[in-house]
Amino acid sequence: MLVFWPEPLDQVTPLVSGDYGQRDIPGMTSRVSFSQYRLEAEIEKYRAECQWDKIPSLVEQLAAAHFHVDDDYGTLLLAESLLEECLLENVSLLRSSTPLTDHTHPKLARAKANLNNVLSRGHLEPKYFNEALLLMAKVHYAQGRFRDSQGMCARAGIEELMRDERPLYHLRLLAEAFVIKGLSLDHQAMSAASRVRLSERDEECLSCYLRALVTPSTKMAKTSVSSPPLEMEPGYFLQAALQSGYLSLLHKGHLAQGTQQLRLVMRVVESRSSQGFRKTVAKRLAEVLLGSVSEDSYWSPVTPPPSVWLSKEGGSHSQPKDLVYPSIRHPQRYSTDGSFCPQDVVEEAVLLLLITESMASADAVLSLAPEHKESRESSVEDASSTYDLLSIGMARRGQYAMLSECLERAMKFSFNEFHLWYQLGLSLMASGKSVAAVSVLKECAKMRPQDSTLKLLAAKICINQLRMLDEAEALAQSVVDMAEGAGESLPRAYLAVGLCCSLRASDAVLKAERDELNQRALGELQKAHALDPQDAHIALYLSMQLALVRQVSAAMEPLQVALALRSDELHSLHLLVLLLSAQKHEQHALDTLTLALSQHPENFNLLFTKVKLEEVVCGSAVALQTCEEMLQLWQSRYDLTRTSEADDTSSIPPPEPGYISRKPSGVHLTLPDFQETETGSQSAPSLAVSRLEAAMSEVSAVSSAHRQGPAYIWTTLERIWLQAGD
Repeated sequence: MLVFWPEPLDQVTPLVSGDYGQRDIPGMTSRVSFSQYRLEAEIEKYRAECQWDKIPSLVEQLAAAHFHVDDDYGTLLLAESLLEECLLENVSLLRSSTPLTDHTHPKLARAKANLNNVLSRGHLEPKYFNEALLLMAKVHYAQGRFRDSQGMCARAGIEELMRDERPLYHLRLLAEAFVIKGLSLDHQAMSAASRVRLSERDEECLSCYLRALVTPSTKMAKTSVSSPPLEMEPGYFLQAALQSGYLSLLHKGHLAQGTQQLRLVMRVVESRSSQGFRKTVAKRLAEVLLGSVSEDSYWSPVTPPPSVWLSKEGGSHSQPKDLVYPSIRHPQRYSTDGSFCPQDVVEEAVLLLLITESMASADAVLSLAPEHKESRESSVEDASSTYDLLSIGMARRGQYAMLSECLERAMKFSFNEFHLWYQLGLSLMASGKSVAAVSVLKECAKMRPQDSTLKLLAAKICINQLRMLDEAEALAQSVVDMAEGAGESLPRAYLAVGLCCSLRASDAVLKAERDELNQRALGELQKAHALDPQDAHIALYLSMQLALVRQVSAAMEPLQVALALRSDELHSLHLLVLLLSAQKHEQHALDTLTLALSQHPENFNLLFTKVKLEEVVCGSAVALQTCEEMLQLWQSRYDLTRTSEADDTSSIPPPEPGYISRKPSGVHLTLPDFQETETGSQSAPSLAVSRLEAAMSEVSAVSSAHRQGPAYIWTTLERIWLQAGD
């Protein structure tokens, strides 16, 4: 909805019945001239507001009062009202460039006949005659006669008309005339034209679009405290005039100038008339920034585009200000003094999208009544596109918690809207809010019961983050029950059930229960491997389960399959080392471990296994040397003096404590229980304690007050030293 501020009409009040001759107005010599003035003022007011249904009654009043008004003027007004009503009723046809015909659109035929009459007689005053030409150009364009439309714009001399101060309704006609001329040029076929002529036509089209953009903008930003804002529904041509300039720049590859034009539009002083347009511009600018502007090529919103960009774009648009503002009147803009200015492309994009999201959320249709279905779907689609862009922008900064808060605000108008619910579930999962993520994913599964991936995703969270094994098994089993309906997800469902059983077995107290769960886990994993023998993860977990039930030789076969599919996979290499050591092939295991460490040199799991193997193969001295290297690596990674990875100059806050880092690091892997195989003891001889203290002082290890990183890792390292010193 656009809202235009009309030109002040000397406090004109609505027309009422009665005798207008009881008041004396300076400069008015008769009551006829005063009444005529009021009627004509009312007509101009309603033309500015695009209230076409009220124009015919005012024309009848003019004729009934026998004012000395040319009949052609009344005919012109009637033709305009008929034409605008017809165009509003057929916006969809105009957008698809479908020509309107006289026999299917009687209003258009009557408007065309009236305009032909007044133009052929030639009795109109010059300003009204030009208006008739512009209206006829609109008729020709609607009928697909683009050359005739362009000719009418040329006869009116729209470039000369723009230089003078004119009322609002006339500026609207001018803006529409410029966009009609540009569209007409675009539609004309020039198959035999030279490249030079095509380039000239493109330049002329772009100039028309830029003039069409600035013409209504100068008036939209011009407000008056003496009159309230007037709401209106913009027609097709006015909407095109407001958007054609920057769209044409971007379409023709003038990215820097198009971006700058969008920024200039966003700085126009806001009024109720520009809110809908501002929302569209903000979202479009965010799309350009996220999709076409890199971090290194970004420039501040308050500075002109880099000359490198402008020189690459070339053409006559190297000086965009002259093209963007061909009018002598510029719209009023917000001052940048003391204002926040984004420092990078993501900051600006997120700021724009938050503004857009706020407006989209406020304009959302909440009613579920059938008659509001179309409006509700339109508002949800508008909001959904905004949240998609927000997901892209905030994901670049890891701001999943902020994204989930934005998506939670959308829940009030997104009943049964799967896309928004799914986005919310993913953002909650990424921000570490696992319980809420599972709940949302369950709701998504209710909306799409045939989508097995939703249940498996919820089961994955229950296994990895929440340790809710019963819940995870129930979700995975529901996918198994779908049988062939689960499609490619069926092997992963068996895998999830098997993992749940294996983890429950590790928690079981009774040996009989533990053995039963392990056998069930083995059976489920074998089913998964049989369904998808090319899945490296399934083969790995099957091998691991076989190792857990002491079938070491049998575990080698699926592990070889996993390594054949992914030879550099960390966990497969580590499991191979463990299986070789379990078969008393310590030297072979150490050689394999050295190969694995060449690919993952800072993985603490592999380093700990290396210590244990070196103790057996090479002796305690070599194992202690490896422990010292591990401590030095730990100190370099978690030193108090290390620089924070957060960007202090960025206005976007750092990730919350629950944020899931995507940076690969071995310290985030779960380490095994370092218990002795036979006794289960976690202690070590006291003789090694003094050696541990001496070694820690040798590598300048920080004291317990200076420790960084997870505490259990430090406990693990201490146990390494104690066991190695045995």
